[in-house]
Formats: sequence, structure tokens, C-alpha cells
Amino acid sequence: MYLRELSEAVGVSGKEEAVRRIVLDAIKEHVTDIRIDALGSVTALKAGTGERGLRVMIAAHMDEIGFMVMGFDGDGLIRFTNIGGIDERILPGLRVRVGSDQLPGVVIWTPIHRNRDQNTVKLSNLRIDIGASSKDEAGGKVKPGDRIAFDSRFMDIGERMMRGKAFDDRAGCSLLIDVLQGGPYPVDVLAAFTVQEEVGLRGAQVAANRLTPDVAFVLEGTTAADQPNPMAEPDDEEAINPTCRVQGGPALTVMDRSMIVQPRLLKLVRETAEAEGIPYQLKTQPGGGTDGGAIHLSSGGVPTAVISLPCRYIHSPTAYLHRDDYDNALRLIKAVLG
Repeated sequence: MYLRELSEAVGVSGKEEAVRRIVLDAIKEHVTDIRIDALGSVTALKAGTGERGLRVMIAAHMDEIGFMVMGFDGDGLIRFTNIGGIDERILPGLRVRVGSDQLPGVVIWTPIHRNRDQNTVKLSNLRIDIGASSKDEAGGKVKPGDRIAFDSRFMDIGERMMRGKAFDDRAGCSLLIDVLQGGPYPVDVLAAFTVQEEVGLRGAQVAANRLTPDVAFVLEGTTAADQPNPMAEPDDEEAINPTCRVQGGPALTVMDRSMIVQPRLLKLVRETAEAEGIPYQLKTQPGGGTDGGAIHLSSGGVPTAVISLPCRYIHSPTAYLHRDDYDNALRLIKAVLG
């Protein structure tokens, strides 16, 4: 498992180089035809045994949500904007890393005793403090366009829980590395570690059009909403029975806002899980999207399924993932390939 190393790497959309280096080093002895395309995605071939003449694409995205430097105030504070979907309410007081040198900073907000509207957080009102005292000093350390990432460290929680940033989708990247280091499989595996998923599924579109697979699977991290909601009514079924739960097994997408999984392919994955005794759950909420939204529309249409790892607190500085879900997802994708 490469999740610790991948999680701690900084790879905000459009600047995935650090993650790409880890991926390339991990897969180079296990695949052939490694390529880095014009957008920066990594593709590779793990040739099958020839028993089945299928070309199966497996995709996981390398990029993470984050921010970008927009400019500087006269007092040296940094103006910034988001890259990808981020809840503004979690930002005040967060530690971040700014620019290629990963300078430490903190997101600041008007102190509570001076803020008349304490219930509203707007990103445009927030700034990042890197300890600079003037616009020139701040501009000498970072530049507009520099990426900003959450300042988080991976750690084990108890015996089986893992905590860290960017599990969407470094968890999928780690799974794909494990798949490529295993095998051989009866099918050709076309691996794609994609870029810029969080800003429009861009890398997957380019990779899929070049690889022209027969079928595809996307390995993802998805929302686990299994924590009690103190604002929910007692009879709120969604609060009591959320779509995805930690330790419920890998989540299989039925439909999201970017695609509807072909019923026959979903049936195959479910039947494989049941035959292998692998727990799974269905993701039925129509929100969100994955690289599958781009892949299934490529090259005249590609049957595509999504296997996701349920993570608590996703798209935040700290996500939780259970090792049982990770291990079961790995068992499932290997069984499907077999």
C-alpha cells in the first residue's frame, strides 16, 4: 500500500508532478509502455496472459482539491481562490502549504469579536498569512498562480483506520498501484493515473480517447455519511441510513450526475463480489461525479463501472478510511479482472 506516501504528496489540480513521481517509481518494474501524455496523466500497459482478449482500462486520478494564489494585500496577506469543490465553512484557522517551497501558512478570518455576521464565511473575505509584513515580501516568496494545499499528515488511527488528506483519490491511486504490482491477469490492463479530475474530468477524457479500451473501471474515494447528523429529525431516514458507510465494503455506483453505470456491468461486479464473499454497498445518490463520466463517452462509448472507497470527511484536510474497505476493494477489482 502506497497510501501514506501518496496522501502526503502535494498535487493540486494542474500541478500533479509530485504524485506522478511516486506513481512512476512504484509501477516501472511491473508494466510496459509507460507514457506521460500532453496533460500530464500517466498511462501504462500490464499485458495479460491472453486467455481473454479484453482491454480493460482502470483509472484513478492523481489530483487533489486545493487553492491558488490570486494576489497580495498591502500588509502581506495572500488573496486566494479554490481549485475544486471546497466547503468555505471549514477554512478559517486551517494550516496550509503555499507554493513550490510549501511555505507554512494559516487561513485567517476577521476575529469573532469584530465580525458582525458570524454565521457567514465567504472565501473572498479570507486571506492566508505566511508571516510576510508587506506586499513585496509576500511576492518575493510566492507568485500568483502558485498552488496551495492543506497541511496534513497521514496517520493510523487505532488498528484499522487511516487518516490523511487527498484520499479522493490517492486511495484509488494506491489501489491501482497494488493491482499493477499483482497479477498477471487474463486481460490486458490499461492503467491511467489521470490529472485534473477535480476541475472537469479532463485527464480521463484524453487518456480514454488514446487507450480505446473495451471496458473500464474507475477506482475512487467517495463520501461516507455514516456519522450522526445532530440537525436531522429523528425520523430522517437519510440521516439514519446514509448511502455509504465505513466498513460497509467498496461502494458500487449505480448512477451519479456524470453517468449511469451499464446494468450488465454493474451486475457482473455485484455477482463477482457475492461469489467471492466480498461485502459491498450501492451508491445510489445522483450527486457527484468521477472520471467515469468522461471515460464512458469516449471512443464511441465504453461500458464503465466505478468502485469507490467510503471515506469520512472527504474534500477536507482530514479524511478517514478503514483498511477493511481498502482490502475488500482490492480483492474485488482483482477478482473482476480474473
